[in-house]
Amino acid sequence: MPESITVGVITDAAGAHLDSYLGGLAACQGVENVGLADPSGATFEKVRSLLSARFNGLQTFRDDRVMLESIRPNLALVTLEAYRAPEAIQRALESGCHVLAEKPACLRAEDFEPLVRLADSKHLHLMLALANRVAPPIKKARDLVASGALGQLYGADFHTIADQTRLTLPEYQRSWFASKAQAGGGFLIWLGIHWLDLVQFISGDRIQQVCGFIRNVGGQPIEVEDAAVLALQFEKGMVGTMHSGYYLDHGYNNHCKIWGSHGWLRCDLTSDEPLQWHSSQSGAGVQTMKYIRERNLYAPFVQAAVDCARNLAPPPVTGSEGLQVLKVVFALYRSAGTRSVQMVA
Repeated sequence: MPESITVGVITDAAGAHLDSYLGGLAACQGVENVGLADPSGATFEKVRSLLSARFNGLQTFRDDRVMLESIRPNLALVTLEAYRAPEAIQRALESGCHVLAEKPACLRAEDFEPLVRLADSKHLHLMLALANRVAPPIKKARDLVASGALGQLYGADFHTIADQTRLTLPEYQRSWFASKAQAGGGFLIWLGIHWLDLVQFISGDRIQQVCGFIRNVGGQPIEVEDAAVLALQFEKGMVGTMHSGYYLDHGYNNHCKIWGSHGWLRCDLTSDEPLQWHSSQSGAGVQTMKYIRERNLYAPFVQAAVDCARNLAPPPVTGSEGLQVLKVVFALYRSAGTRSVQMVA
């Protein structure tokens, strides 16, 4: 087995999903030591409480440059506001680290693209945190499509809905998530991005054209959209629609349906029966996959990134795949702004 690795966390008080990432590291196999860089120091107490029992060599730093030079991590985990992430990712890659980055990790796809090129030039992996990819129903759905069970793919329809309640909170309204200049966008770039990635991951096809609308339908005092609707054209001919928004009082609701010449499948990660499918080639009728839902998919995603850094497995998402879904998101923002169909260049 390859030796255990060192992980360097680059974050601050506003780092998204930090508890989930730290919990993932605490349970992760193959990690020998962890360092954390936070210029504010606001997360030091939290990281010590969650990780010091597991990693007695845990170190904290105020400067990620000092951390990268001091502990020489094999993998950097970067969770920062979108507008601050590219520079930190670049420093980690230049120091020779693989990188797992919280999405969206940029304000424009053009800011992420050179990072992908830099990672490729150094034979490093740049993995955007699209954690739903590791869910067993998603992997099974991808395998079904790849096996030809659905035949030629015709159409996809998917939605992802979350709570409106968060938008009413003053602390959220003051946060970077509510600022276009700091986050790059709203619901679509924060939550919708997951299903835009998954429909491409499951289908093995890429979105080529997009058009749609974004709005603040709830009227909360935020600068970004709380709703987005899209029409999609895929490279191999499939068409699709997506509806996403902050509509509920609590919780989530999502689904993805894909139809093909020989059958269909339905994914719903909020259900205890998260995958159903039918293939006319099998003669088995409608089949169902059941599994106990994992509350924190970031933990297995962190493990997948560590396994990749240890050369045990391929990356859970490649740099080019992360760039592709970012291009889709920003193409939709251009479409909404210009009221035109946009190519995903």
